[in-house]
Amino acid sequence: MEILDQYLHCAPADQNCLDIFKGEWASKMPLELTHLNAGTSPLFEDSRIHWISEQFGGFQNKKILELGPLEAGHTYMLERMGAASITAVEANIRAYLKCLVIKEMLGLKSAHFLLGDFVEYLKQQTQKFDICVASGVLYHMKNPAELLFLLSQVSERIFLWTHYYDAAILQASPQIASRFSDEVTVNYKGFCHSLHRQEYREALGFSGFCGGSLPFSSWMERSDIIAYLKLLGLTNIQIEFDHPNHPNGPCFAIAASR
Repeated sequence: MEILDQYLHCAPADQNCLDIFKGEWASKMPLELTHLNAGTSPLFEDSRIHWISEQFGGFQNKKILELGPLEAGHTYMLERMGAASITAVEANIRAYLKCLVIKEMLGLKSAHFLLGDFVEYLKQQTQKFDICVASGVLYHMKNPAELLFLLSQVSERIFLWTHYYDAAILQASPQIASRFSDEVTVNYKGFCHSLHRQEYREALGFSGFCGGSLPFSSWMERSDIIAYLKLLGLTNIQIEFDHPNHPNGPCFAIAASR
């Protein structure tokens, strides 16, 4: 009888769609849908997206690449702000399906969601994008410098929001600091920098997990992120949302362009 549990006996409703992933949503729905129950993070009304619009002269008629759309909150904002097209690449199957739910619920027309690893996608890309939006993904990478390099090959304007490693800051947050183990010095395409291995641990047991595709990731240090962007020719650097005491670890937003 389990297959019959997959049928609904009530009238169609947006809440039915959200409840497919009940308890897994991170995002609070946008203003016109505040009556619906989902998550709590204001990703559909995110001031970081408004800020990056100001830095890059708006999204009107722009061709956007978005990495890790999660639940399409930023995708929704990019479309509402006039983007001509948004290619959004998501590796997490459940997150991808949530994006499709949002696309249908909110009638997104300019967004195209792709299911797969965005690093592998970028390695195959020959087309260019006006702006790349990479919010909340760099610190989930095994090799974050590789991602920065690949992004620099497809766009002149890159937005990053990311956590970074800072030993002095993390001393005050032992719960976060305990997730880090090895520090290694690596050389990627001639750029020497430190990487700090971060373990996801118990977070992997949550069906709404929105980290990387491995049991661990590597965090770069703040100065190395900025230095490598400049080395890649993205020398116009603007920084905002600089929160060293963020509850999940120090973080900042970067608008980098050449």
